[in-house]
Amino acid sequence: MISTRPIAPHEWAPYRDLRLQALRDAPHAFGSTWEAEAKRADESWSTQITSATSGEMDLPLFAFNEAQACGLIWCKLSATEPGVAYIYQMWVHPAARGQGAGRALLVQALAWAEGRGARCVRLGVTHADSPAMRLYRAHGFRPVGDIKPLREGSELMAQTMERVSSEPVAR
Repeated sequence: MISTRPIAPHEWAPYRDLRLQALRDAPHAFGSTWEAEAKRADESWSTQITSATSGEMDLPLFAFNEAQACGLIWCKLSATEPGVAYIYQMWVHPAARGQGAGRALLVQALAWAEGRGARCVRLGVTHADSPAMRLYRAHGFRPVGDIKPLREGSELMAQTMERVSSEPVAR
């Protein structure tokens, strides 16, 4: 049984562990790397989650398969573009793929963003015919802009996608 919920401030260590696992499992899917993130001090991880969970601009979420954390997503309202939100760090553990965890995370993040007035939600995805790309397309995301390198030094390419709501959502 898949469920999702916001990450609590005290759950920085499980967040760190899942994020590092994601970076190791799918290095082609993220702008950051395991090597860069693994060097961060515990205080940095704790501060990141505490800051995100104490404000109104971020929603980091866990997905659970029964009681085991099996995925995550981070949704953030833009500080500079009213009505825009961004999705980052979407990942589902290989053992939980195909069970609806990605969809559940994405649906909750989109509902949160739209409930806070976001008419446009953007994300970046590795440019490929992948389950991630198909999931985003199924939820109304469309490619925008040019395909660009995933990160400096990478041969992989990334595509920005966005989902635009036709009607403004009241805050």
